Amino acid sequence: MRVATDIGGTFTDLVRVDEKTGALWSTKTSTTPARFEQGVLDALRKVDTDPAGISAFVHGTTIVINTLTERSGATVGLITTRGFRDVLEIGRGNRPDMYNFYYRKPAPFVPRHLRFEVGERVTYQGEEITPLAEEEVRAAATALREAGVAAVAICFLHAYANDAHERRCAAIVAQEWPEALVTISSAITREWREYERTSTVVLNAYVQPRARAYLGGLREELRGSGLAGSLYVMQSNGGATSFTDAERSPIQLIESGPVAGIYGAALLGRQLGIANIIGLDIGGTTAKCSLIDGGEVKVSTDYKIEWTRANAGYPVKIPVVDIVEIGAGGGSIGWFDAAGALHVGPRSAGAVPGPACYGLGGTEPTITDANLIAGRIDPDYFLGGEIRLTSEAARTAIAPIAERLGLGIQEAAVGMIRLTNANMVTALKLISVQRGYDPRDFSLVAFGGGGAMHAAALAEELRIGQVIIPVDPAVFSAWGMLMSDLRRDVIQTHIVRADRVGPEVIDGIWLGLEHELKGFLAAEGFSGAEMLVARRVDMRYVGQEHTVNLPFPGGKVDPATLEAVRAEFDRRHEHLYTYKLEAAVEFVNFHAAVTAPVAKPQRPPISVQGPEAPAKRGMRPVHFDQWGVLETPIYERSALGAGAALEGPAIVEEPASTTVVFPGQKLRVDEWGNLLITIGAR
Repeated sequence: MRVATDIGGTFTDLVRVDEKTGALWSTKTSTTPARFEQGVLDALRKVDTDPAGISAFVHGTTIVINTLTERSGATVGLITTRGFRDVLEIGRGNRPDMYNFYYRKPAPFVPRHLRFEVGERVTYQGEEITPLAEEEVRAAATALREAGVAAVAICFLHAYANDAHERRCAAIVAQEWPEALVTISSAITREWREYERTSTVVLNAYVQPRARAYLGGLREELRGSGLAGSLYVMQSNGGATSFTDAERSPIQLIESGPVAGIYGAALLGRQLGIANIIGLDIGGTTAKCSLIDGGEVKVSTDYKIEWTRANAGYPVKIPVVDIVEIGAGGGSIGWFDAAGALHVGPRSAGAVPGPACYGLGGTEPTITDANLIAGRIDPDYFLGGEIRLTSEAARTAIAPIAERLGLGIQEAAVGMIRLTNANMVTALKLISVQRGYDPRDFSLVAFGGGGAMHAAALAEELRIGQVIIPVDPAVFSAWGMLMSDLRRDVIQTHIVRADRVGPEVIDGIWLGLEHELKGFLAAEGFSGAEMLVARRVDMRYVGQEHTVNLPFPGGKVDPATLEAVRAEFDRRHEHLYTYKLEAAVEFVNFHAAVTAPVAKPQRPPISVQGPEAPAKRGMRPVHFDQWGVLETPIYERSALGAGAALEGPAIVEEPASTTVVFPGQKLRVDEWGNLLITIGAR
């Protein structure tokens, strides 16, 4: 057996696959914020899985992002190059809220009195100018220990080109203070940008003690239960790594859970022969979306936590699947601002106390309450009947909103849904329209507990022609983890003009990076025959500041290779910015990624739909926004066979998700059990 678990803000999901037959089992349990690993163990018990029979366990966790957003990490000290003590406060000048005279930069995670400068200097080409002042390092280590620091971050200027000083500094700190957790920037990122590198290494140090304790505790619990198989954790780059590696650089887990669903959407697209996909994950707390162009999951190092239109956030210079995330999910709370405008989210009721309709003490109105009042959720069939929803509690929670707006309770509930959908449409436009893509050229793969409920309305708004609801959409991210390969990335800044460098130099850069990556996976027990290497580069016209990312062909580099890469750069630059130049171009960053593919059991086809219609469970009134309240047929998804076809309005229910099909839309079940909704098929 292989098992994957994904901890969300409201529920912890588990998927188990039989490696021989491809048979799948899944379940959900409530997330346990006080002790996250408890939710994982609860899920294992719920599916009655013998830990001794698990060959591989893959875990997705929110521990890193939660630690950052809750400010519950360790006290961190920083050792940096003399003259660069304040780089965290200086940051970047291009603030997001340009005309806000009250704007304040985000407070650094390391206060100034815990930031120490030492003598050392290398050039951007890695040549030493000033040797490391070792006695200053010893003095800094002593001062940080006396200040009660738990973790030390080291970031020296141009360490991406030569990390000798960083490694020596770390060794000295370890000599003076053996119990300290030390992170050097070159172990996390070898890409330039001084502020971004410093921010990244500080954030890694900030979360490391808590992440190590969590992963170590989970490992101990799993081993104690009899699990002897391999333990992996999902990274933000779309691949998995070992628990041990994750404990060294936990910042790589910052989007551990969400990226697995996007990777799963890409795999599903390949199975269905669909290359252009927008993945949409709507959970209890957030909605995440990402665009997959030509089957390619986009990975970027321009990630920021807490970035908004009014806040610059904190950069994290690591490979992260390109995701837009907003605070909109089933637990998102409706509220009024000081001017009397209604908002939904980003604050969420979470797992505790949860939406009002759960009957667990929640009193504030949420989107789950609104969907229940609109008739889109069966109160007796939520999680297959495990949780009995209380319509009266939902109505009581939404009543103040209805009263303030002068509407009926159901109309107020539909208004909350409409507002949430508008926020999600904005997020979908951010990863499509605003990046030069037409949503009409893509299919929407919707998953998470709320994805199927909102997807058809969002597709109608964006004129997306097809929505795909995969099998078990509520645990789709956990399924994506099971399908994820082991992966390791390295990005090296090396600025060279393409017209002044020989192919052998570029070839040497790639070979060096790939040798390093293969050595890492070999240490994890994989042979070279099992490894696949992908190359990408960041390029720009000479004189530009920012770059365009594009694939670089594998194999030996020759003049024809460089010509083809230049032509592809021009094409992509024109696609993104509507123009190209005859100017010289230069390479900036070289990005190599090595993967060790895992076996991907295929879902078996489902039975063909028979002439009878056992799937129909009855009728109930459902509010379909501008269409009003309609008597709507309700179908059980598990009873819909391959080839089954429905026309909206319709509701298709399963234990952990509900699919809403609007009037004028058509639904068909494919041979694997996916629901394919055609939009605008009147």
